[in-house]
Amino acid sequence: MIKVLVVEDDARLVRALKINLEARKFEVESASDGHTALRLAAARKPSVILLDLGLPDMDGIDVIKGVRETSGVPVLVLSARHTSEEKIRALDAGADDYVTKPFSMDELLARLRAAVRRREAPAPADEIATVTTEDFTVDLVAKKVVRNDRSVRLTPTEWHLLEILITHPGRLMSQQRLLLDVWGPTYSDNTNYLRVYMAQLRRKLEADPSHPRYLITEPGMGYRFEG
Repeated sequence: MIKVLVVEDDARLVRALKINLEARKFEVESASDGHTALRLAAARKPSVILLDLGLPDMDGIDVIKGVRETSGVPVLVLSARHTSEEKIRALDAGADDYVTKPFSMDELLARLRAAVRRREAPAPADEIATVTTEDFTVDLVAKKVVRNDRSVRLTPTEWHLLEILITHPGRLMSQQRLLLDVWGPTYSDNTNYLRVYMAQLRRKLEADPSHPRYLITEPGMGYRFEG
């Protein structure tokens, strides 16, 4: 059974989540503060954590960092904090996704199921050798991309950006993290670089670059690869 740890101090929201999740055969446990959440995350080994950032005893960002010290469990942030800066802080701390309150239960369930699928994938990201979609194939060992039986030529920067995204399938990668990993700290605020290179990758890989199927933009936050 899939175990969900809900970290939220709003008792009414906890009840609503518990009713909806248990009706769909999830096992639900809850914590109303950060210290309890860290203890339960270590002891109960949940399949996924739903985390509010505004906790009474500590910031949710610190909970994410604490979880990441010992576990790769998916963390989905549920927060009323709307700013891009807050979203990016959470993603850079190690959150897998960010859902803004108020949210629909259908959206949350879709994000939750996606996180669980990624967790149960057969191979860790660092062991993936080949990624195959309906439109192209990426060989990470040979550093080769094939589309329509023809090799696609990528620049070193395009390759590096694509490699990061496809080795974290489904995970939202913040703009700042991508800029830091691909271009270095000097370019950490130059989001225009990302827009330009993502547009180039889409032209080379997507059947319809204006409506991408694989290289997805999350406005104000970053990008994700949906394979």
